[in-house]
Amino acid sequence: MKNRYDSAEAKAYVARYPDLPAELALRVYTSRLIGAEADLVLHGGGNTSVKAVVGDLLGDERQVLFIKGSGWDLASIEPAGFPALDLDYLRRLRSLDRLEDEEMVNQFRTHMLDSRSPNPSIETLVHAFLPHRFIDHTHADAVVALTNQDDGDRHVRRALGDSVGILPFIMPGFPLAKAVAELYESRPEIDGIVLMHHGIFTFADDARTAYERMIHYVTQAEEYIADQQRRKKRASASAPPPSPPPLERALPLLRGSLNRQGGPFLLHLRQQERILAALNRPDARDLFATGVLTPDHVIRTKNLPLFLDLAGLEGRAAEQRIATELAAYQQAYDAYFAAQTAAKKVSRVKLDNLPRVFLIPGLGLVTAGRTPKEARIAADIAEHTLRAKEWADAVGGYRPLDDGHIFDMEYWSLEQAKLGRATHPPLTGQIALVTGGGGAIAVGIGRQLLAAGAQVALTDIDRPRLDRVAAKLSGEFAADRVLSLEMDVTDPVSVRAALARVASWAGGLDILVPNAGIAHVARLEALATADLERVVRVNLFGVFEVIKAAVPFFRRQGTGGAVVINSSKNVFDPGAAFGAYSASKAAAHQLGKIAALELAELGVRVNMINADAVFDEGDISSGLWDVVGPDRMRARNLDPQGLKEYYRQRNLLQTTVRADDVGRAVVFFASGQTPTTGATLPVDGGIPAAFPR
Repeated sequence: MKNRYDSAEAKAYVARYPDLPAELALRVYTSRLIGAEADLVLHGGGNTSVKAVVGDLLGDERQVLFIKGSGWDLASIEPAGFPALDLDYLRRLRSLDRLEDEEMVNQFRTHMLDSRSPNPSIETLVHAFLPHRFIDHTHADAVVALTNQDDGDRHVRRALGDSVGILPFIMPGFPLAKAVAELYESRPEIDGIVLMHHGIFTFADDARTAYERMIHYVTQAEEYIADQQRRKKRASASAPPPSPPPLERALPLLRGSLNRQGGPFLLHLRQQERILAALNRPDARDLFATGVLTPDHVIRTKNLPLFLDLAGLEGRAAEQRIATELAAYQQAYDAYFAAQTAAKKVSRVKLDNLPRVFLIPGLGLVTAGRTPKEARIAADIAEHTLRAKEWADAVGGYRPLDDGHIFDMEYWSLEQAKLGRATHPPLTGQIALVTGGGGAIAVGIGRQLLAAGAQVALTDIDRPRLDRVAAKLSGEFAADRVLSLEMDVTDPVSVRAALARVASWAGGLDILVPNAGIAHVARLEALATADLERVVRVNLFGVFEVIKAAVPFFRRQGTGGAVVINSSKNVFDPGAAFGAYSASKAAAHQLGKIAALELAELGVRVNMINADAVFDEGDISSGLWDVVGPDRMRARNLDPQGLKEYYRQRNLLQTTVRADDVGRAVVFFASGQTPTTGATLPVDGGIPAAFPR
């Protein structure tokens, strides 16, 4: 592992925070160096601290401990991420015989210098009881791989030498802190401590040395593993790569089976060559369908992944295999929960019994989460776990912690608190596809779907316009929640390819919004057949193609869904010289009613929105009004602003119809707030001639 300490950068950090103790500035710097290494810490894992003297409000000097706060990631931590605690008081706690977890946290909160600071790390007392100024703690993959062995302590000693102390696994908290302090005091010559099945602590009286000791020991572990791999190099698997169903079939089947038991979940797929090769090992199931590297991971990934062999299976056979394996996983989890609560004589509220990590030979690593962040975190951990288990296998044989320790961590209130208790918007875990994604209305539809928690895939044939809308929505929300795909709604091959990409992105499809449309202005006597056909191809056949392509996804998932067609006020109230548009929209509207009849058996609701006069959304114009607007302005002798005012005044409510209004109507139907299908909802401010009838 590369030593990234740079003296000039360290000085720059001290200069960046002139009002803070220099020690804290250096603590921020080396913490970020550690956080930048995924092989050391993942997603908030690990912690760092520094001891310093600061003045209080009365001008008295106090010994304080600055330690990483809960919720902060070392890769991007700022000084505010290090709450300061009264160090002298924390050290006095060591005299106690017992300190319950909840009371320990209370003592942290009541002895912080700033009540607005985040909760200190649950390993605060480890840092307090050790005498060193700088302490670094990581869950380094290479070190943990050495500890997950039948004789892990022997491998740790051989790899890291005698300057490192070793402790068996102890739950974080007061007992661990006392054990670490006692080990150091019995061997004051050590400069690091390995906690089996958990990670490594290094310490020193300056930031650079503590950091460099961490890098040194992790590098030694990596080199030891590499040497063992060379000595025990395995022959590559001779079996041909397995052939599971295509991902656009497999993932919706998996997601549907999972969501029928809980959820809704999104899926995250990784198919790197290294992952596929690992899952094709002859011993893949025995090696990888085992427990977590460190108990800290259990709240993100569950203890066990689900190894799912779908090779050679299609359709109903694949669906049955998934259901059978998932049921077996749930039964095993229930048995684990029952056994542990009985053995420990405790009562706990059982968490869901669904896997978060799926290992599918030939397809890859798949993870599930209610949000893309949850799924991505699980995938990052699972990917590192695959490699670390291969390392452990090369050293001797992978042996995870027993179920008792895993249960203690999984059902530990302080660990659960890391996940928070946030409530989720109504469409969290739902996947939406919106066609016509480069237009003004798509901005409003996309924005409201995202605000309601959905993942949104935008498609359009016009890539520059599509990119502008996607960039706008990604800026307002998170980039990992928006997908932009160039797609031609009139081309079934293009449509199927786009839906397959959506499946690989998030696992399936729940909400379809056919929104693509084009216009042409001409009276019937002047309307060219080719122009009529062009409009019908997009406005009618485009709706048909995307609904047709979406039905297999709804069927595979078996969890219902929603189709919301952006129709038009012109369905009921057509306009002269607008026959191509009005007729094609009316036909698509009728098609939506047929879809409502046919898809009800799948639990899919199909509804229509009749919108009118949405001219633009900020700097994104409406493609339809780009075509229609000039003719309407000439006919009424109006400028652009005058035309907007004309349409505002002509509706009963005399209101401006905005793209977000259309988006809110989509969310109403998509969130299933009423058992409604085959309905038409006007979003036009009230046009009597366009009233549904």
